[in-house]
Amino acid sequence: MIRLKTKEEIEIMKEGGRRLKEVVRELMPTIRAGMTTNQVDKKAEELIKRNGGEPSFKRVKDFFWSTCLTVNEQIVHTPPSEKVLRDGDILTVDIGMFYQGFNTDYADTISIGSLKSNVAGFLEAGKKTLELAINEVVAGKRIGNISETIEKGITSAGYSIIHELTGHGVGRELHEDPIVPGYLSKPIDRTLKIKPGLCIAVEVIYSMGKGEMEHEPDNNWSIRTKDRSLSACFEHTVAVLDTKTVILT
Repeated sequence: MIRLKTKEEIEIMKEGGRRLKEVVRELMPTIRAGMTTNQVDKKAEELIKRNGGEPSFKRVKDFFWSTCLTVNEQIVHTPPSEKVLRDGDILTVDIGMFYQGFNTDYADTISIGSLKSNVAGFLEAGKKTLELAINEVVAGKRIGNISETIEKGITSAGYSIIHELTGHGVGRELHEDPIVPGYLSKPIDRTLKIKPGLCIAVEVIYSMGKGEMEHEPDNNWSIRTKDRSLSACFEHTVAVLDTKTVILT
């Protein structure tokens, strides 16, 4: 069931997103080589609480951390640990805030220290594709317009979409309907029409390699690329209004 939000609810989400942006603005410059992902997570939780929210991810059953912190070939859902970040790693920080009854969700992939030229191009493709995809989140268009834009942006740059992992609705629950795939699996006119009140997390989840995934051994959450190629994720929560679309995060 798709839960369209009222203007009043979107205002609350807008404030929650503003606070989450402040968390990210303070958190990202502190991340450096030599830190453990547990240390990053601890700082993120401290900032979320300082900004008047709760960690959305801790509200997910059996997930006990405030962030998902994936490194290199890890794709999504990797819990923080004593893993040490090293120069040249790429790190995806996936983070959500629960504020006054509503969630917002955000992800960014960054390089730790040295940035190789091929990695710079890889990350830039994801950032640019997310921008283009958000431009398709317009009342009257369809979810398929978003999916097609993500697929074209990533594959034309020579990379692969992770088909099993998608964007999603956001609101009182962190994950709501509809799903927002990163590829087009059926004609656009058979996908959901975008209406005012729709709030979704648009996610670009992709890899340098073939795009096949597997669950990491001895970890109930972490998913990695099957061929161990680098993976990245860029995500914003957006809200559709009558005449415009607002990036909440």
